[in-house]
Amino acid sequence: MPMSLRSFGPVILASILSCNVTAVSASDLHQEFLGSPSFLGDEIESISFESSADVRLGPRPFNLLAKLSGGDLKATLQSCAEDKISYVPSLFSIGHRGAPLLFPEHTKESYEAAARMGAGILECDVTFTKDQALVCRHAQCDLHDTTDIVLRPDLSAKCTIPPAVDPATGVLLNGRQIKCCSSDLTLAEFKTLVGKRGYSEKSGVTRSEYVYGSTASPSDLSAAKGTVLSLDESIALFEQLGVGHIPELKGPDPQVGFADTGLDQESYARKMIGAYSDRGIDPRRVWAQSFNLDDVLLWIKAFPDFADQLVLLDGRDVENLALAPPRVDDFDTLRRLGVRIIAPPMPVLLHQENGEILPSLYARRAKEAGLQIMSWTTERSGRIVEDVIEGGGDYYYQTTRGALKNDGDILRTIHVLAQHVGIAGLFSDWPATTTFYANCMGMGLQEPGQ
Repeated sequence: MPMSLRSFGPVILASILSCNVTAVSASDLHQEFLGSPSFLGDEIESISFESSADVRLGPRPFNLLAKLSGGDLKATLQSCAEDKISYVPSLFSIGHRGAPLLFPEHTKESYEAAARMGAGILECDVTFTKDQALVCRHAQCDLHDTTDIVLRPDLSAKCTIPPAVDPATGVLLNGRQIKCCSSDLTLAEFKTLVGKRGYSEKSGVTRSEYVYGSTASPSDLSAAKGTVLSLDESIALFEQLGVGHIPELKGPDPQVGFADTGLDQESYARKMIGAYSDRGIDPRRVWAQSFNLDDVLLWIKAFPDFADQLVLLDGRDVENLALAPPRVDDFDTLRRLGVRIIAPPMPVLLHQENGEILPSLYARRAKEAGLQIMSWTTERSGRIVEDVIEGGGDYYYQTTRGALKNDGDILRTIHVLAQHVGIAGLFSDWPATTTFYANCMGMGLQEPGQ
């Protein structure tokens, strides 16, 4: 079935990380992840970054390696782990919203953690405030889940659907309906919020229970707090950290739209790229993304210096793409329009056959058409056995679940994507894992002083 070039739409993720994380204790997570008492294919030139060599991986990648089944990949990675003294940042390793497996997404702290783990590129999902400022949030209307706004009566009163509280008892009456958008606030108001892990207890009977859960304690990792950022602040921070920029223009909320901001889709799209152009950021250090082909075509025409690294995200239904992948001609059409990089999720690029993880027909056809590929998102699915194999509902392994055995297959999946599909970069919720793999395989490395 031919691909419709206007059919790229937002993905509704079937697996929310915070739900997976609640299956294990905070102390278990801390033990597992923190420890105990140009590479974009052959066609893009190498890019120099003033990256720190002070990369810290922690034990997580090595725990995965210990669980990886024996074979050539394990032998290669084991030898690397034994011989390598230090690690450097890699452009293959992309911090997906920072490092949100443990840190509040799109916060200064999450971005700094990702950079420390060697992510060579960091992502700011871009949305907008009431006064047209651009800010880093995964969605226009996620403040009730990702910040402390519900604890702030002065600001939550401005929400699209504000909290309703019984004045006599203080009981929260509408937890499942609360909806707070960045477009409800000015930038100054937005900046007073505190970022938190992207989860809310909808059945919470108080504001605090809604925000942090009924069993959360101040020491619980899910209660970690973060500093929210504007797009301009993220650009300055990423420059300071010496990493590349991969902003994603998020579509307006279907019910709220652009509200009374005065923005429309074109002015919004121009404003995002303009933030980099106006600051004089080298276009070779920017990979701007959108699910909307019209955004990408606008950028190609209006910002030609950025055109070679624009990323068209593909969020169409995974099952449908497996049954009827685009033809080579469809991908050729994208290239003729000026698209150079396409970014579908991992399950679109992979399938399993007789216990092996293999490139999908979609992947093979996209490469045949000469498109470069990025993909998303590893380290977002929890534990392979408990959450993916036995849980059975994970989005990112839905086409390869039958080939999985344990957490070591996270590394096997990365290997197939990197070496057999030939992706240029992989988004990760815990970039230490992708940085470890990239260093061992010599992918996109940024040596000190480059």
